[in-house]
Amino acid sequence: MMLRWARERSGRDMADLMIQFPKLPEWEQQARQPTLKQLEQYARATYTPIGYLFLLEPIVESVPIPDFRTFADRGVRRPSPNLLDTVYLCQQRQEWYREYAQEQGLQPADFVGSMRLDTPIEQAATRIRQWLGFDLAARRSCATWEDALRQFISQADSAGVMVMCSGVVGSNNRRSLDPSEFRGFALSDRLAPLVFINGSDTKSAQMFTLAHEIAHLWVGQTALSNADVSGDDTNELESWCNRVAAELLVPLDSLRGELHADEELGQRTKRLARTFKVSTLVVLRRLLDVGVIRREDFWPIYQAEVERLLALQGAGSGGNFYLSQAARVSKRFARALVESALEGRTLYRDAMRMVGVAKVETLHELGRSVGVLI
Repeated sequence: MMLRWARERSGRDMADLMIQFPKLPEWEQQARQPTLKQLEQYARATYTPIGYLFLLEPIVESVPIPDFRTFADRGVRRPSPNLLDTVYLCQQRQEWYREYAQEQGLQPADFVGSMRLDTPIEQAATRIRQWLGFDLAARRSCATWEDALRQFISQADSAGVMVMCSGVVGSNNRRSLDPSEFRGFALSDRLAPLVFINGSDTKSAQMFTLAHEIAHLWVGQTALSNADVSGDDTNELESWCNRVAAELLVPLDSLRGELHADEELGQRTKRLARTFKVSTLVVLRRLLDVGVIRREDFWPIYQAEVERLLALQGAGSGGNFYLSQAARVSKRFARALVESALEGRTLYRDAMRMVGVAKVETLHELGRSVGVLI
């Protein structure tokens, strides 16, 4: 029973696992018994704690933070090991940084929990935009909206938010995160506010996810969510964060001033995306909000644009390892961790484990990439 549960929990196919464990069907049917070594290997292959395999019944796992995900008519499925391990890892990093901030006497982030759900949407978006410096003038200086996303992340980091963006669990490139399971989450804390963005999602979705999760921090709410620009969630908190994120990225007053009469929708959408340095999906949602697109026409148009963007998204070149690693763990966290290791306050073993590197020199290079003098 437990071997089958571990396989189903991992999401791996029977045929795939049988390459390494050819007698797996017999194990599951209890016709044969695996050795202890084989059990240990199977636990690693299915991302399962070895102790779970000795239980009499499967445990009921849940995400260790408030879960506001919705999946239309599919319901909320049980969390995958990849999601759980990502949340646990970010919680460990946050706990470490909280202790570091206390030791260093860093000031709490006053913005965390500074708003409530009855704060007017326009007021909330304006305050966040001003705090981060993420105004339209700053975005217009970016060549592309992808550059604007990088600037957004950098500004949030400078304001005190650890923004971690990764498409895999830790640094394990064989464990990809599924954006259909979750797009991001926020871990609210005045000393160590943290946002995680699923880097496997389309680039066009990541900016909205970041804006949505930052809104969670401003209202002081830890949450796992499927930030979705296509429409308001039925949950009050998620609806508020969606609306604030949309207003933060494309203020309606500014949008109205950019509308041109008799402009074809596709051309208008692309032009406004370039103007506001956001994705075309965000623009479509705001055109709905301002009344340019009728509600009954919105969903087919939105779905067609999602499919177009998915077709355009390629694998990419991978880029510089150290810059990518800094994005995975946030520059703020990486800088603090490397400095602490160099000063002897954190064991190198622990520092390397938290950023997912195996060599001391790799940790040093990561530090140099984020400005630590070594």
